[in-house]
Amino acid sequence: MSETQSLRAWLLTDTPTSRRHARLSAIYQGWLSLRSNTMAMVGLGILVMLVFIAAAAPIIAPHDPFVQDLGNRLAPLGTEGHIFGTDSLGRDILSRLIYGARITLYIVALVALIAPVVGLLVGTVSGYVGGWPDLILMRITDIFLAFPRLVLALAFVAALGAGIENAVLAISLTAWPPYARMARAETLTIRTSDYISAIKLQGAGPFRIITKHIWPLCISSLIVRVTLDMAGIILAAAGLGFLGLGAQPPSPEWGAMISEGRRFILDHWWVATMPGLAIFTVSLAFNLLGDGLRDVLDPKAGE
Repeated sequence: MSETQSLRAWLLTDTPTSRRHARLSAIYQGWLSLRSNTMAMVGLGILVMLVFIAAAAPIIAPHDPFVQDLGNRLAPLGTEGHIFGTDSLGRDILSRLIYGARITLYIVALVALIAPVVGLLVGTVSGYVGGWPDLILMRITDIFLAFPRLVLALAFVAALGAGIENAVLAISLTAWPPYARMARAETLTIRTSDYISAIKLQGAGPFRIITKHIWPLCISSLIVRVTLDMAGIILAAAGLGFLGLGAQPPSPEWGAMISEGRRFILDHWWVATMPGLAIFTVSLAFNLLGDGLRDVLDPKAGE
């Protein structure tokens, strides 16, 4: 038996010999299940390509995304080396899309680091402690949920000021309540389990129970929800950019590019269409991957 076959057999065993072995086995079996989902792999492939494009932007971008050429403004697709044409200032649209991928990933990464963590903390504390802390935290959550996300984000950005950092903060402040609701529901189910009672008898305090035993059980549902929410987060960021409240010119943010191109949509459709297609493609990729992860991490959700 080759070394690869031995490793595969070790990962697929039904009798793991340690906690680490069991964790690695679960990860590998989850990967095999995800790999069998064609559409999820398509979404993953698109996102891996997006990361590669963003990382290699200075190498693969055919032109400087900020250099203006007013003599070649609004050039159609394929003109003089401009595969996707140029915008109203003669800047290469393909190069701006490539560099715009960096901004998209920056927004997605920051929101994914802030909103789920805040939601997980609020939801687990609320569900485990109960009583008046639960009442207060959930009423605050309800207040945030009462407003449409984009409208609330607009209010926060208007108060904080235009800019990509403020846009990220505003989106994060509007994105955490669903995660808090989900974490609270999971915690209410988990806290009455027999093994939680056994842990209490061993002397574990609330902090250790929440961080070591409740959080790990909420992570899988959180990952699925975050992945499915990424499309909405990208659209919210693009909406803020479209309204001039997100990334500021001359930053090649996709929403701002659409806003600029809307003036020429009838005669020079490619200026707004190309960044729109980029937003559509990345949003679709996150949805496809999220559906696949849901099937792997939460099989009951698909029944």
